[in-house]
Amino acid sequence: MSEDATHTWDGLPMAKEPPFGASVVVFRRGRSGIEILMLHRSHNGPDYEGDWAWTPPSGGRQPGEAVETCARRELAEEAGLHLDVRATDIDLTTWAVYVAEVHPDTTVELTDPEHDRYRWLTPAAALACCAPEHVRLSLQRAIGQILALQP
Repeated sequence: MSEDATHTWDGLPMAKEPPFGASVVVFRRGRSGIEILMLHRSHNGPDYEGDWAWTPPSGGRQPGEAVETCARRELAEEAGLHLDVRATDIDLTTWAVYVAEVHPDTTVELTDPEHDRYRWLTPAAALACCAPEHVRLSLQRAIGQILALQP
């Protein structure tokens, strides 16, 4: 998002009513357990590790766009993934969070200039690198729901 929260980082208008956007916590079942897809934002350079450096795929909802459509669009735009998403945390006052599972061999394709790389991380490592705090808390809630579904 831009500083004024009315436009995305690339200047597109955002919905004026909540939820203002959506995140998709993508996970896979790796050799060592659950792995979470985290994207690195390129805005502050490849070495930046502060707020907004690492997040799940996410972005602002366009005016009139359904929130699930926003989640699917952001996932396709940012990671090249076309997946079914499941709502986990729809906060109608701010932001919606969805989860989606991929096959372990799924290819991620960074398809926009907003991100310069990605990582598959353990839940603990994903939480450790995700900032700011409110984004980390929504990621934590989604990971909790993912882990609760595991056999």
